[in-house]
Amino acid sequence: MLKPLRVNNQIRVPQVAVIDDEGNQLGTMDTLDALKLAKDKELDLVEVNPNSQPPMAKIMDYGKYIYQKEKNRI
Repeated sequence: MLKPLRVNNQIRVPQVAVIDDEGNQLGTMDTLDALKLAKDKELDLVEVNPNSQPPMAKIMDYGKYIYQKEKNRI
């Protein structure tokens, strides 16, 4: 079973360290700005490391990510 990740509006921290969909580190930004950036790309903001300071979030297609993870488990 995959550990559920916080996605989009489930992310409740004020700031996140952002990695874009191409793997580039964009640095720390307000979560609302990161959400807007993800939405503009028609992607999701996914909190991939909630334990770092600030939490790390990646812009990605969350549905595709889950599909790939499930596919690799079979």
